[in-house]
Amino acid sequence: MGGLTGVLLIIIVVLIITGFSKLPELGSGLGRSIKNFKRSLNEPDEIDVTPESERKKNEPRE
Repeated sequence: MGGLTGVLLIIIVVLIITGFSKLPELGSGLGRSIKNFKRSLNEPDEIDVTPESERKKNEPRE
């Protein structure tokens, strides 16, 4: 089964399960999740969870 055939099969199954009325909701949710995923890749980590003792141990000595 080729890549395009697999994608089309998945889309058809999703349409059968969710129904055509839920399609706009499904599309906007997918778009938001992709946008949030891309944003999370570009942002630095917010919290440094390294214990203080580990940070001091790994610092270069002068």
